[in-house]
Amino acid sequence: MNNTIEKRRELLFCYDVTDANPNGDPLDENKPRIDEETGINIVTDVRLKRTIRDYLMDYKGYDGTGEKDIFVRDIVYDKNFIQDGKMRAKNFGNDAKKIIDQCIDIRLFGGVIPLDKDSITYTGPVQFKMGRSLHPVEMKHIKGTGAFASKKDSQQKTFREEYILPYSFIAFHGIINETAAVHTGLTNDDVNEIIDAIWNGTKNLISRSKFGQMPRLLISVAYKEKGFFIGDLDKKIKIAGYDNPLKLRSVSDFSIDISELLKSLDDNKDNIDGVKCRIDKNLQIVQGIPDSWENF
Repeated sequence: MNNTIEKRRELLFCYDVTDANPNGDPLDENKPRIDEETGINIVTDVRLKRTIRDYLMDYKGYDGTGEKDIFVRDIVYDKNFIQDGKMRAKNFGNDAKKIIDQCIDIRLFGGVIPLDKDSITYTGPVQFKMGRSLHPVEMKHIKGTGAFASKKDSQQKTFREEYILPYSFIAFHGIINETAAVHTGLTNDDVNEIIDAIWNGTKNLISRSKFGQMPRLLISVAYKEKGFFIGDLDKKIKIAGYDNPLKLRSVSDFSIDISELLKSLDDNKDNIDGVKCRIDKNLQIVQGIPDSWENF
């Protein structure tokens, strides 16, 4: 593929959840993932990648009906069974090049492609760290009554219970690696697609457990030199202007301090090719956004 990216980019993405479960742990009653020592809410990179994949498939035409597809997705056969990796590869004639050309998620995130006699592993150019809330959170246990009887000829309805977070403001840090992009053929058009999917995929994740998520801040830093990046952008912002983090319920309850981020960008300005951003109008940023930053 042509138009392969040539510059490394660093991403900072922040979103919040209200009365929802941003990422349940199936090994712990599907409770929101929380660092027990700090009270910080954790969201896996797998959850964000799934959000991106689902949006590209449902809204951007990567559904396999044409030449655009998502490789890692549930495909049911014989009415009750889900394809494994080898069956999925057979959909493309066990042709690894065809898979890369058609499947944007392999170009983005890499993966293991199990072919008939061998498997090929691609390192994904786009990688994210675990997302973490910028403040401690408090988990709530909610019980309710179901719609149906608990058993036949019973007057007692079933009970349901779930775990939610009243509020969590979460930051993700990511890297788009131009070196790995050579092997998967990641293009600038692909990068534009993932930028759109990060923002709008989060906003359009309207399931019962995820409804209440809103994208708030997305920053992309492009660098001039191969291999260079600042790192830890998520640790260079913090929330400010609040009393008790457990009482936070919306973005109107605090502001975002980006002074350390601005200093790091200024210290490394000779290595930076440009900064782009997208900001929710309700998010309050203490320092404001520099005029030199472009909008997505």
